[in-house]
Amino acid sequence: MSKSRFVFLGLALALLGGAASPVAAAPRARPVVVDVDDYGADPTGRTDSTPAVTAALRHAKSVDRPVRIVFSKGTYQLFPERAETRELYVSNTVGADQRYRDKKIGLLVEDMHDVTIDGGGAELVYHGLQTAFASIRSTNVTFTNFSFDYAAPEVIDATVATTGVTDGHAYRVLSIPAGSPYQVNGTHITWLGEKSPATGQPYWSGVDGLQYTQIHDPKAQRTWRGDNPLFNDVSSVTDLGGRRIRIDYTSAARPADAGLVYQMRLIERTEPGAFIWESKNVTMRSMNAYYLQSFGVVGQFSENISIDKVNFAPDPKSGRSTASFADFVQMSGVKGKVSITRSAFDGPHDDPINIHGTYLEVVGKPGPNTLTLAYEHPQTAGFPQFAPGDEVEITTKRTMVPLADSHAKVTAVDGPSGMDHTKSLTSMTVTFDRPVPAGVEIGGTVVENITATPSVVISGNVFRNVPTRGILVTTRKPVLITGNRFDAMSMASIYVSADAYQWYESGPVADLTIRDNSFTRPSGPVIFVEPTNQVVDPATPVHHNISVEHNSFDISDVTVVNAKSVGGFAFAGNTVRRLDGPDHPAYTSPLFVFHGSSGIRIARNHYDKGLNTSVVTD
Repeated sequence: MSKSRFVFLGLALALLGGAASPVAAAPRARPVVVDVDDYGADPTGRTDSTPAVTAALRHAKSVDRPVRIVFSKGTYQLFPERAETRELYVSNTVGADQRYRDKKIGLLVEDMHDVTIDGGGAELVYHGLQTAFASIRSTNVTFTNFSFDYAAPEVIDATVATTGVTDGHAYRVLSIPAGSPYQVNGTHITWLGEKSPATGQPYWSGVDGLQYTQIHDPKAQRTWRGDNPLFNDVSSVTDLGGRRIRIDYTSAARPADAGLVYQMRLIERTEPGAFIWESKNVTMRSMNAYYLQSFGVVGQFSENISIDKVNFAPDPKSGRSTASFADFVQMSGVKGKVSITRSAFDGPHDDPINIHGTYLEVVGKPGPNTLTLAYEHPQTAGFPQFAPGDEVEITTKRTMVPLADSHAKVTAVDGPSGMDHTKSLTSMTVTFDRPVPAGVEIGGTVVENITATPSVVISGNVFRNVPTRGILVTTRKPVLITGNRFDAMSMASIYVSADAYQWYESGPVADLTIRDNSFTRPSGPVIFVEPTNQVVDPATPVHHNISVEHNSFDISDVTVVNAKSVGGFAFAGNTVRRLDGPDHPAYTSPLFVFHGSSGIRIARNHYDKGLNTSVVTD
């Protein structure tokens, strides 16, 4: 059977009356179509399709023309044992930890150009711990028209089905979704993931409440981080069958949490859910991302990434409320444009969207034009942060203000490649086109790659059941956040940091517009600007030019804006309403708090009565 279906367009020549006529331009050749079923992929979902999908993608890579890799409208099982494996280092995951350096990748687009993976409505079911898909060193790549999920998510969603008291002892009955195997061992529960067909061993395991918990209230449609009481004072655990577990306690008070879901997981982000690295013009469109195993979609040192009409939410048929092990979308050191539009973000275990660069700390000055720089957060290491020709900005940590003559061009880099461990994974030596400026201090100065910063449009999205912030963004290029709906964020709906002390996520914003969004049932502060500068001077703010205009805020007694170290902040044309109506007692929280900021303008807003519209500044 032919391994590809080629479609060619002919070239027409017209010669009239013996005189030469212009030759019609040859239309661009249609893409070569590579059908994974032709390689043995099984759309019935009965067998492992990984070898066939891998073979189809390898053949597609050999075709020196645009290519479409297509699936049938069926269900495909994808196991990690025969998936492509690459040594990779990924931002905000496990850093340089060598236990996790090799990543399994279900759909790998690598060193390819003009590629579309068109699922045709297929459902991809991943097993074990693996990255769903990746674009590495590729251009013009589109992933579209498929749903993907994991057979056994690395999060346990345990619903408290009933509670009660028997013979003076309290109990809970937990309901566990399909796809979360477990064993009852005395007074403990062991969660097993699923067993590998190759080894017979579970891909992962953990006991009782694992390492981290958040709580979901399906009735109120809220999710928050909190303590896990399920395994305190346990006297017995009984498997009732039908994925129902009874836990009896030594205490007598009836638990008051019937109906709540305890979402429990381990904490190691061993794999990205999807990965876009050193690629250009990559699009995710018209997809259902029902679950992201181990982490979210990571864009890393790539250019122009678009996410459009992607449903980041659990499959309604699954009985689960979690759709990601951590963040949904993490953009680290991306340039060009990041566009995230018309998508749903429902049920993450961390921030739905986080767009940032990385501050590297100065740990050595080996030459007049050279600095030794180091990754300082343990979750980020191993990949190159600079390339010759990139422009950097050198900043003092305590003030977060750039040094005088702080910009320089990179001429050489000696550091990690992102693909192997032959060099240090946590430090690099960078040479510049000019002497290092005065004032650089070892341990007191950070460097940011300002070439690898994107403009951003986040438009027409819905954020719900989020335990953290809705959007984190720190980039100096223009940012537009418009037409989105934020419902019941448990922390700030929009958070702007620039952090050189904890996460080392850079950098300042210089042109941020927040327009025509709705914020319902928010936690405060709704808009939170908090760079990590230890010295705050209104004359030298970290962030500049933030505009919040024509939004609606339906709030309880919370602060709408809390902004630190901003030069130029406008809050205009917005509507702020009370959730409990204007006739209730006055709210005490001020709507506006500013610290070390200047150029503040608050005008033409509409407020319900009873709100504390005072502006607190210092």
